[in-house]
Amino acid sequence: MTKQMMRYFRPMITATGITKSYGGLQVLKGVDISIAKGEVVSIVGASGAGKSTLLHILGTLDKPDSGKVMFEEQMVTAMNSSQLAQFRNKHIGFIFQFHNLLPEFTALENVCIPAYIARQDMRPSEQRAQELLEFLGLGDRAGHKPNQLSGGEQQRVAVARALMNNPDVILADEPSGNLDSKNARELHQLFFTLREKYNQTFVIVTHNDELAALADRALVMRDGKL
Repeated sequence: MTKQMMRYFRPMITATGITKSYGGLQVLKGVDISIAKGEVVSIVGASGAGKSTLLHILGTLDKPDSGKVMFEEQMVTAMNSSQLAQFRNKHIGFIFQFHNLLPEFTALENVCIPAYIARQDMRPSEQRAQELLEFLGLGDRAGHKPNQLSGGEQQRVAVARALMNNPDVILADEPSGNLDSKNARELHQLFFTLREKYNQTFVIVTHNDELAALADRALVMRDGKL
């Protein structure tokens, strides 16, 4: 990030002093990170360096042993389980390597899951899901189940699901790790299209050098530190 960009940097997510251990293994050793609205940030590093652990803590799927995570003015590390579940559903979208689509649901129904969880009205939710699928080039696949979709199509359904509740940030863990090079490249470009269209923020854990290089910032994690 250039000095000129830093002048306008306003953190949306700030994590300070994050530590995390599993048994006797300390995975995170005092991590500090700030993410601004509209940024695309990649986190790279060797397997076992702590990248996914940090992403899960930023996404409130796990709690740190020490340190704090602020989301604008809210300290999410002080929330209880019920508050965190509501916060995640409203503010955070997730994309994982293996899609995590429900096999018995259609593409449209899978996209609607965050809205169902939030108990939103079904009709407008389904309309939004259809619009997202149309935007992602899957309008004619809305009634198909995951086993009727290609790997690239399944991942785009997962992207639509992540966008369903208009989240403030999308956290992606190896989102193109299970795709061939063509579909991976298309997915990477899609992230930047979404940033341009919605000012969407992305934090992406990846081993893909091409995706890391495209990001506004590529942060390297080594031995539990950034």
